[in-house]
Amino acid sequence: MKTSKNISALKVQQGVEAPETINPRAKERKKQKATRFNADYYLQGILKHDRAILSQAITLIESTLTSDQILAQEIIEACLPYAGNSFRIGITGVPGVGKSTFIEALGYLLVEKYAKRLAVLAIDPSSARSKGSILGDKTRMEKLANHANAYIRPSPSSGSLGGIAQKTRESIILCEAAGYDLIFVETVGVGQSETAVHSMVDFFLLLMLAGAGDELQGIKRGIMEMADMLIINKADGDNYQKARIAKTEYVNALHLFPKPPSNWGPETALCSSIESTGLMEIWNLMNDYLDFTKANGFFYQKRKEQDLQALNISLENKLHHRFLADTAMQEKSNALKEQIIQQKISPYQAAEVLLQSFIERLKKA
Repeated sequence: MKTSKNISALKVQQGVEAPETINPRAKERKKQKATRFNADYYLQGILKHDRAILSQAITLIESTLTSDQILAQEIIEACLPYAGNSFRIGITGVPGVGKSTFIEALGYLLVEKYAKRLAVLAIDPSSARSKGSILGDKTRMEKLANHANAYIRPSPSSGSLGGIAQKTRESIILCEAAGYDLIFVETVGVGQSETAVHSMVDFFLLLMLAGAGDELQGIKRGIMEMADMLIINKADGDNYQKARIAKTEYVNALHLFPKPPSNWGPETALCSSIESTGLMEIWNLMNDYLDFTKANGFFYQKRKEQDLQALNISLENKLHHRFLADTAMQEKSNALKEQIIQQKISPYQAAEVLLQSFIERLKKA
Protein backbone atom coordinates (compact mmCIF):
# COMPACT_ATOMS: atom_id res chain seq x y z
CA MET A 1 0.00 0.00 0.00
CA LYS A 2 1.42 3.32 -1.10
CA THR A 3 1.34 6.31 1.21
CA SER A 4 2.02 9.91 0.38
CA LYS A 5 4.15 12.15 2.50
CA ASN A 6 1.78 15.02 1.73
CA ILE A 7 -1.21 13.29 3.32
CA SER A 8 -1.84 14.21 6.96
CA ALA A 9 -4.69 13.96 9.46
CA LEU A 10 -3.83 17.46 10.63
CA LYS A 11 -5.26 20.42 8.78
CA VAL A 12 -4.38 24.02 9.53
CA GLN A 13 -7.41 26.26 9.51
CA GLN A 14 -6.97 29.86 8.43
CA GLY A 15 -7.43 32.07 11.46
CA VAL A 16 -8.96 35.50 11.79
CA GLU A 17 -6.98 38.70 11.85
CA ALA A 18 -5.99 39.98 15.27
CA PRO A 19 -8.24 42.92 16.23
CA GLU A 20 -6.82 46.36 16.84
CA THR A 21 -5.88 47.06 20.43
CA ILE A 22 -8.64 48.53 22.59
CA ASN A 23 -6.23 50.98 24.24
CA PRO A 24 -5.08 53.56 21.65
CA ARG A 25 -2.01 54.41 23.80
CA ALA A 26 -0.79 50.81 24.07
CA LYS A 27 1.63 51.06 21.11
CA GLU A 28 2.93 54.39 22.35
CA ARG A 29 3.59 53.00 25.83
CA LYS A 30 5.34 49.96 24.34
CA LYS A 31 7.74 52.29 22.54
CA GLN A 32 8.21 54.35 25.70
CA LYS A 33 9.25 51.29 27.70
CA ALA A 34 12.07 50.64 25.25
CA THR A 35 13.27 54.23 25.56
CA ARG A 36 15.33 55.54 28.46
CA PHE A 37 13.95 58.85 29.71
CA ASN A 38 15.58 61.43 31.96
CA ALA A 39 14.30 62.73 35.30
CA ASP A 40 12.67 65.79 33.73
CA TYR A 41 10.44 63.58 31.56
CA TYR A 42 9.09 61.83 34.66
CA LEU A 43 8.78 65.11 36.57
CA GLN A 44 6.70 66.76 33.84
CA GLY A 45 4.46 63.70 33.55
CA ILE A 46 3.95 63.57 37.33
CA LEU A 47 3.12 67.29 37.49
CA LYS A 48 0.57 66.77 34.69
CA HIS A 49 -1.14 64.05 36.77
CA ASP A 50 -0.23 61.29 34.33
CA ARG A 51 -0.86 58.15 36.38
CA ALA A 52 0.99 55.90 33.94
CA ILE A 53 4.20 57.96 34.25
CA LEU A 54 3.74 58.16 38.04
CA SER A 55 3.54 54.36 38.17
CA GLN A 56 6.66 54.05 36.02
CA ALA A 57 8.53 56.42 38.34
CA ILE A 58 7.51 54.44 41.44
CA THR A 59 8.61 51.24 39.70
CA LEU A 60 12.04 52.83 39.18
CA ILE A 61 12.16 53.75 42.88
CA GLU A 62 11.35 50.16 43.87
CA SER A 63 13.97 48.72 41.53
CA THR A 64 17.21 47.36 42.99
CA LEU A 65 19.21 47.96 39.80
CA THR A 66 21.98 50.51 40.30
CA SER A 67 21.15 52.32 37.05
CA ASP A 68 17.49 52.62 38.08
CA GLN A 69 18.44 53.84 41.55
CA ILE A 70 20.52 56.69 40.14
CA LEU A 71 17.62 57.87 37.97
CA ALA A 72 15.16 57.32 40.84
CA GLN A 73 17.13 59.64 43.13
CA GLU A 74 17.13 62.32 40.42
CA ILE A 75 13.34 62.00 40.11
CA ILE A 76 12.86 62.27 43.89
CA GLU A 77 15.06 65.36 44.10
CA ALA A 78 13.14 66.96 41.22
CA CYS A 79 9.80 66.22 42.92
CA LEU A 80 10.76 67.45 46.40
CA PRO A 81 9.88 71.14 45.80
CA TYR A 82 6.34 70.08 44.85
CA ALA A 83 5.83 67.67 47.78
CA GLY A 84 4.69 68.03 51.39
CA ASN A 85 1.20 69.44 50.79
CA SER A 86 -0.86 66.38 51.66
CA PHE A 87 -2.55 64.84 54.69
CA ARG A 88 -0.79 61.51 55.25
CA ILE A 89 -2.90 58.86 56.96
CA GLY A 90 -1.66 55.45 58.07
CA ILE A 91 -4.26 52.68 58.33
CA THR A 92 -3.55 49.42 60.10
CA GLY A 93 -5.28 46.52 61.82
CA VAL A 94 -5.18 42.76 61.98
CA PRO A 95 -5.73 40.78 58.75
CA GLY A 96 -9.45 40.35 58.14
CA VAL A 97 -10.49 43.54 59.92
CA GLY A 98 -11.59 45.04 56.59
CA LYS A 99 -8.86 47.58 55.81
CA SER A 100 -9.28 47.49 52.03
CA THR A 101 -13.09 47.67 52.23
CA PHE A 102 -12.85 50.57 54.67
CA ILE A 103 -10.35 52.44 52.48
CA GLU A 104 -12.54 52.04 49.42
CA ALA A 105 -15.67 53.21 51.26
CA LEU A 106 -14.03 56.24 52.89
CA GLY A 107 -11.88 57.01 49.86
CA TYR A 108 -14.82 56.99 47.45
CA LEU A 109 -16.74 59.35 49.74
CA LEU A 110 -13.81 61.79 49.80
CA VAL A 111 -13.08 61.81 46.06
CA GLU A 112 -16.75 61.92 45.07
CA LYS A 113 -18.31 64.27 47.63
CA TYR A 114 -15.33 66.44 48.62
CA ALA A 115 -13.44 66.29 45.29
CA LYS A 116 -10.28 65.17 47.06
CA ARG A 117 -7.40 63.64 45.12
CA LEU A 118 -6.47 60.43 46.90
CA ALA A 119 -3.43 58.18 46.54
CA VAL A 120 -3.54 54.79 48.26
CA LEU A 121 -0.24 53.05 48.86
CA ALA A 122 -1.48 49.56 49.64
CA ILE A 123 1.27 47.38 51.02
CA ASP A 124 0.68 43.72 50.18
CA PRO A 125 2.25 40.72 51.88
CA SER A 126 5.01 39.34 49.66
CA SER A 127 5.34 35.92 48.14
CA ALA A 128 8.32 34.13 49.70
CA ARG A 129 9.31 32.86 46.24
CA SER A 130 8.67 35.68 43.77
CA LYS A 131 8.74 38.59 46.30
CA GLY A 132 5.64 39.94 44.54
CA SER A 133 2.29 41.03 45.97
CA ILE A 134 -0.11 38.33 47.11
CA LEU A 135 -3.43 40.08 47.76
CA GLY A 136 -3.59 42.62 44.92
CA ASP A 137 -5.41 45.48 46.63
CA LYS A 138 -6.04 47.24 43.33
CA THR A 139 -8.41 44.47 42.27
CA ARG A 140 -10.09 44.53 45.69
CA MET A 141 -10.82 48.28 45.44
CA GLU A 142 -12.21 48.21 41.92
CA LYS A 143 -14.75 51.01 42.40
CA LEU A 144 -12.20 53.41 43.88
CA ALA A 145 -9.47 52.38 41.43
CA ASN A 146 -11.64 53.43 38.48
CA HIS A 147 -12.28 56.94 39.84
CA ALA A 148 -10.40 59.73 38.05
CA ASN A 149 -9.31 61.37 41.34
CA ALA A 150 -7.94 58.18 42.91
CA TYR A 151 -4.66 56.38 42.42
CA ILE A 152 -3.97 52.98 43.98
CA ARG A 153 -0.49 51.55 44.06
CA PRO A 154 -0.11 48.03 45.49
CA SER A 155 3.48 47.30 46.48
CA PRO A 156 4.99 44.13 47.95
CA SER A 157 6.32 44.48 51.49
CA SER A 158 9.27 42.30 50.39
CA GLY A 159 9.93 41.13 53.91
CA SER A 160 10.14 44.65 55.32
CA LEU A 161 9.38 44.89 59.02
CA GLY A 162 6.49 47.10 60.03
CA GLY A 163 4.34 45.89 57.16
CA ILE A 164 5.48 48.59 54.75
CA ALA A 165 7.36 48.59 51.50
CA GLN A 166 10.93 49.86 51.77
CA LYS A 167 10.29 52.66 49.28
CA THR A 168 6.98 53.93 50.69
CA ARG A 169 8.49 57.23 51.88
CA GLU A 170 9.77 58.03 48.40
CA SER A 171 6.45 57.00 46.83
CA ILE A 172 4.67 59.51 49.10
CA ILE A 173 6.87 62.31 47.74
CA LEU A 174 6.01 61.42 44.13
CA CYS A 175 2.28 61.17 44.87
CA GLU A 176 2.31 64.57 46.56
CA ALA A 177 4.10 66.08 43.57
CA ALA A 178 1.36 64.58 41.39
CA GLY A 179 -1.17 66.70 43.28
CA TYR A 180 -2.70 64.11 45.60
CA ASP A 181 -3.77 65.96 48.74
CA LEU A 182 -4.64 62.78 50.65
CA ILE A 183 -2.25 59.84 51.04
CA PHE A 184 -3.49 56.59 52.59
CA VAL A 185 -0.82 54.08 53.60
CA GLU A 186 -2.40 50.67 54.19
CA THR A 187 -0.19 48.23 56.07
CA VAL A 188 -0.06 44.45 56.01
CA GLY A 189 -1.24 44.40 59.63
CA VAL A 190 1.07 41.57 60.61
CA GLY A 191 1.74 42.95 64.08
CA GLN A 192 5.49 43.35 63.77
CA SER A 193 6.77 46.92 64.16
CA GLU A 194 4.03 49.22 62.90
CA THR A 195 6.06 52.14 64.25
CA ALA A 196 7.55 52.29 60.75
CA VAL A 197 4.18 53.48 59.42
CA HIS A 198 3.64 55.79 62.38
CA SER A 199 6.93 57.51 61.60
CA MET A 200 5.92 58.53 58.08
CA VAL A 201 2.30 59.68 58.43
CA ASP A 202 0.49 62.58 60.09
CA PHE A 203 -2.44 60.55 61.38
CA PHE A 204 -2.43 56.93 62.56
CA LEU A 205 -5.70 55.02 62.40
CA LEU A 206 -6.26 51.59 63.95
CA LEU A 207 -9.13 49.38 62.80
CA MET A 208 -10.48 46.94 65.38
CA LEU A 209 -13.03 44.14 65.48
CA ALA A 210 -15.62 43.64 68.20
CA GLY A 211 -15.37 40.36 70.10
CA ALA A 212 -12.18 39.17 68.40
CA GLY A 213 -10.42 38.72 71.74
CA ASP A 214 -6.92 39.71 72.80
CA GLU A 215 -5.52 36.44 71.50
CA LEU A 216 -6.46 37.49 67.94
CA GLN A 217 -5.43 41.11 68.41
CA GLY A 218 -1.99 40.66 69.93
CA ILE A 219 -0.78 43.87 68.30
CA LYS A 220 -3.44 45.91 70.08
CA ARG A 221 -1.63 47.22 73.17
CA GLY A 222 1.45 48.62 71.45
CA ILE A 223 -0.43 50.17 68.54
CA MET A 224 -3.23 51.56 70.70
CA GLU A 225 -0.62 53.74 72.40
CA MET A 226 0.34 55.19 69.02
CA ALA A 227 -3.12 55.44 67.44
CA ASP A 228 -4.78 58.82 66.93
CA MET A 229 -8.11 57.10 66.31
CA LEU A 230 -9.57 53.66 67.01
CA ILE A 231 -12.37 52.48 64.76
CA ILE A 232 -14.56 49.49 65.50
CA ASN A 233 -15.25 48.23 62.00
CA LYS A 234 -18.07 45.96 60.81
CA ALA A 235 -20.52 47.64 63.21
CA ASP A 236 -23.62 46.40 61.44
CA GLY A 237 -26.33 43.76 61.71
CA ASP A 238 -26.04 41.39 64.64
CA ASN A 239 -22.57 42.73 65.36
CA TYR A 240 -23.70 46.31 66.03
CA GLN A 241 -24.42 45.85 69.74
CA LYS A 242 -21.08 44.07 70.26
CA ALA A 243 -19.35 46.97 68.51
CA ARG A 244 -20.98 49.50 70.84
CA ILE A 245 -19.83 47.55 73.90
CA ALA A 246 -16.32 47.26 72.46
CA LYS A 247 -16.20 51.00 71.84
CA THR A 248 -17.05 51.71 75.49
CA GLU A 249 -14.33 49.31 76.64
CA TYR A 250 -11.72 50.97 74.42
CA VAL A 251 -12.74 54.47 75.56
CA ASN A 252 -12.21 53.37 79.18
CA ALA A 253 -8.89 51.72 78.33
CA LEU A 254 -7.57 54.83 76.55
CA HIS A 255 -8.01 56.88 79.74
CA LEU A 256 -5.32 54.71 81.34
CA PHE A 257 -2.75 55.56 78.67
CA PRO A 258 -0.37 58.52 79.09
CA LYS A 259 -1.07 61.66 77.08
CA PRO A 260 0.61 61.46 73.64
CA PRO A 261 3.14 64.12 72.50
CA SER A 262 0.45 65.71 70.31
CA ASN A 263 -1.79 66.29 73.38
CA TRP A 264 -4.59 64.87 71.25
CA GLY A 265 -6.81 62.41 73.13
CA PRO A 266 -7.30 59.41 70.80
CA GLU A 267 -10.87 59.24 69.52
CA THR A 268 -13.00 56.13 69.03
CA ALA A 269 -15.72 55.61 66.43
CA LEU A 270 -18.00 52.95 64.98
CA CYS A 271 -18.06 52.18 61.30
CA SER A 272 -19.64 49.88 58.76
CA SER A 273 -17.77 49.94 55.48
CA ILE A 274 -20.49 47.84 53.83
CA GLU A 275 -23.33 50.15 54.89
CA SER A 276 -21.14 53.29 54.65
CA THR A 277 -22.12 54.41 58.14
CA GLY A 278 -19.84 56.41 60.44
CA LEU A 279 -17.60 57.58 57.59
CA MET A 280 -18.56 61.26 57.82
CA GLU A 281 -17.87 61.30 61.58
CA ILE A 282 -14.46 59.71 61.00
CA TRP A 283 -13.51 62.27 58.34
CA ASN A 284 -14.63 65.15 60.59
CA LEU A 285 -12.52 63.81 63.47
CA MET A 286 -9.51 63.55 61.15
CA ASN A 287 -9.91 67.20 60.22
CA ASP A 288 -10.28 68.13 63.90
CA TYR A 289 -6.96 66.41 64.56
CA LEU A 290 -5.31 68.23 61.66
CA ASP A 291 -6.51 71.63 62.89
CA PHE A 292 -5.54 70.81 66.49
CA THR A 293 -1.98 69.67 65.75
CA LYS A 294 -1.31 72.51 63.31
CA ALA A 295 -2.47 75.01 65.93
CA ASN A 296 -0.14 73.66 68.64
CA GLY A 297 2.77 73.12 66.22
CA PHE A 298 2.97 69.33 66.64
CA PHE A 299 2.12 68.69 62.97
CA TYR A 300 5.15 70.63 61.71
CA GLN A 301 7.47 69.23 64.39
CA LYS A 302 6.52 65.68 63.46
CA ARG A 303 7.19 66.35 59.77
CA LYS A 304 10.73 67.50 60.70
CA GLU A 305 11.28 64.36 62.77
CA GLN A 306 10.05 62.24 59.86
CA ASP A 307 12.67 63.79 57.58
CA LEU A 308 15.45 62.95 60.07
CA GLN A 309 14.17 59.40 60.44
CA ALA A 310 14.11 59.09 56.66
CA LEU A 311 17.80 60.06 56.64
CA ASN A 312 18.71 57.28 59.07
CA ILE A 313 16.67 54.65 57.24
CA SER A 314 18.03 55.71 53.85
CA LEU A 315 21.59 55.53 55.17
CA GLU A 316 21.03 52.01 56.53
CA ASN A 317 19.50 50.86 53.24
CA LYS A 318 22.33 52.33 51.16
CA LEU A 319 25.02 50.75 53.34
CA HIS A 320 23.23 47.42 53.18
CA HIS A 321 22.85 47.65 49.40
CA ARG A 322 26.49 48.63 48.92
CA PHE A 323 27.59 45.73 51.09
CA LEU A 324 25.50 43.24 49.09
CA ALA A 325 26.79 44.69 45.81
CA ASP A 326 30.41 44.07 46.83
CA THR A 327 31.45 40.67 45.42
CA ALA A 328 34.48 40.35 47.69
CA MET A 329 32.36 41.03 50.79
CA GLN A 330 29.83 38.46 49.68
CA GLU A 331 32.56 35.85 49.28
CA LYS A 332 33.91 36.66 52.74
CA SER A 333 30.37 36.55 54.15
CA ASN A 334 29.75 33.11 52.65
CA ALA A 335 33.04 31.83 54.07
CA LEU A 336 32.18 33.11 57.53
CA LYS A 337 28.73 31.53 57.31
CA GLU A 338 30.39 28.16 56.77
CA GLN A 339 32.55 28.77 59.85
CA ILE A 340 29.44 29.65 61.88
CA ILE A 341 27.75 26.40 60.80
CA GLN A 342 30.88 24.49 61.80
CA GLN A 343 30.89 26.42 65.12
CA LYS A 344 34.39 27.75 64.46
CA ILE A 345 33.26 31.35 65.02
CA SER A 346 30.29 33.00 66.72
CA PRO A 347 27.76 34.99 64.65
CA TYR A 348 28.66 38.11 66.66
CA GLN A 349 32.38 37.78 66.01
CA ALA A 350 31.69 37.08 62.32
CA ALA A 351 29.61 40.26 62.10
CA GLU A 352 32.48 42.26 63.61
CA VAL A 353 34.95 40.73 61.13
CA LEU A 354 32.66 41.61 58.22
CA LEU A 355 32.19 45.16 59.48
CA GLN A 356 35.90 45.79 59.86
CA SER A 357 36.60 44.29 56.43
CA PHE A 358 33.90 46.49 54.88
CA ILE A 359 35.36 49.62 56.54
CA GLU A 360 38.81 48.79 55.17
CA ARG A 361 37.41 48.36 51.66
CA LEU A 362 35.61 51.70 51.90
CA LYS A 363 38.87 53.40 52.90
CA LYS A 364 40.65 51.97 49.86
CA ALA A 365 37.80 52.87 47.48
